[in-house]
This record gives sequence, C-alpha cells and structure tokens, in this order.
Amino acid sequence: MPEPFLKWPGGKRWLVQQHANLFPTSYIRYLEPFLGGGAVFFHLSPQRAVLSDTNAELINAYKCIQQHPSLIDEQLRALHKQHSNGLYYRIRSMRPNDSLSRAVRFMYLNRTCFNGIYRVNLKGDFNVPIGSKDLVEYPAGYLENISASLSTALLLLVDFEDTINRAGKGDFVYVDPPYTVMHNNNNFIKYNTKLFSWSDQLRLASAIRRAASRGAEIMISNADNPSIHAIYRDFGNHYCINRFSVLAAESLHRCKTTELLITTYELMNIDKSHGILRRTLCRHADANA
Repeated sequence: MPEPFLKWPGGKRWLVQQHANLFPTSYIRYLEPFLGGGAVFFHLSPQRAVLSDTNAELINAYKCIQQHPSLIDEQLRALHKQHSNGLYYRIRSMRPNDSLSRAVRFMYLNRTCFNGIYRVNLKGDFNVPIGSKDLVEYPAGYLENISASLSTALLLLVDFEDTINRAGKGDFVYVDPPYTVMHNNNNFIKYNTKLFSWSDQLRLASAIRRAASRGAEIMISNADNPSIHAIYRDFGNHYCINRFSVLAAESLHRCKTTELLITTYELMNIDKSHGILRRTLCRHADANA
C-alpha cells in the first residue's frame, strides 16, 4: 500500500499508522466524501471506491495521476533540478489551462510550500509562501503505484452529500469533514475555496443517518466538542482518541489533543494504552452546544 502523495493539513496518516485495527475488514465498496490527502483510502486499498472533494485542483491532480503518472513524474523530476525561490513564486503566479500542467503545478506547490498548506485568496489565487522543503521529485515507480491504487476508483468533484447519497448496504463510508463547531469562527471555517459552516455539519449528519439507514457502515472523524456530540447523540458508538496536533510550525508548540471517532459498528479489542477511550454519549452536550 503506497503512502499518500500529498501533504495535507488535517490528514489522517497518524490514524492509520496508530489505529489500523479500527477500520472494518469486510465491505464491497469504499466511499470518502472529503478526500484530501487520502490516507485512509491508500491504507485500505479497496478494490472499489468513490472518492470526492470540492477542491477542483485536488481532484484534477488525482485524475491526472490515475491516467498519466509517467508524464507527471517526468515533469516533477525536471522541476526538482530547477527548484529555487524564484521558480516557486513564478509557478505560484501561473494559471495553466490544461489539466496535466495544473496537476504538476499543484503537486510542485504542495511539495515545496510552507507546511503543505492549501490556501487561496478571494480571487482563487494560491498564496502560501515557500517552505523549507526542496524535494520535488518522488522515488522511482512511486507515482505508478499510486496510479495503480487509483485505477478502479471513481473520482468526483462534488459536494459531500452527493457522495454519501450513493452509499448503501455493503458500503463503508469514511467521513472526515472540516472540524467546524458551534460558536467558533462564526460557525464556519474555510475549506478549500469555500466555507464549511455549522449548517453544513448539520446537513452532513442528516446525510450520514440516511446512509446508515440504507445499511452502510460509517466511520466519522470529527472535533471532540460538545456541539458535535450533541448532533450525533443518538447515533453510533463514540470514542475519544488522543493525538498530537501537528499544525503548529514549531514542535515545542505542538500539543496533545483529542478527536471524536464515531462508528456504526462496535470496535473490538480496544487498547486504552494506545490512546483510545470509549465514551458514552455526552449527557451535557445540549447545555453546552
């Protein structure tokens, strides 16, 4: 199973590395409506998958790797030899029209920008400064392996609800939305070029419940916050997972935090020493929401 080809803030490499036993082992099709770096998808390597996101540049990159890994590999190797501060900002300012050039630009910027952050301004221009990493190329054969993993996946540029509405009996849906909580950031956060609002969290919860009623198995990663517990208070099994935040630039400022994991199936043989704690539904959630 290949490692994800993108650095992605909020990605779930830590989850699959530390808690691989939390995922179901038997299902017909895998669906992921907030694809991002795809750590869970690449870890599970399902035979059938529906993968989606609302980030057009992200989905374009996945599609191009799926279809043209050698061409992308060749162009990234050339950029690796030329990489410099000046080249970074020239490429950042470009707006290529063809899908392959867009994918190469996206991957080059992701490899070399500060912390792998994806951020655009109101005009849609990528505005993250250059970072300290200068490795642009991938190991030989790596992108071909990524392409093979994606070969049978359906890649869609759609809203999360469109993807979740496809789920039914025999499907496993992994849902990792932006961690919007009530009363924070005016009830929204920036997600790609759009805002992900508290109303989107509520719409997501409704879509998940419908999918579960059709027989789909669900795993949700979300903020360990009373307002999130409240909207799922009568749904699934709730677990608290310890992890270290990696969003701070300096390691000294990175802190231990918790995330909420909700599953429609029971997790077996949970090892509490590895940071997983079963949590009953939040009794005071309504009061704090």
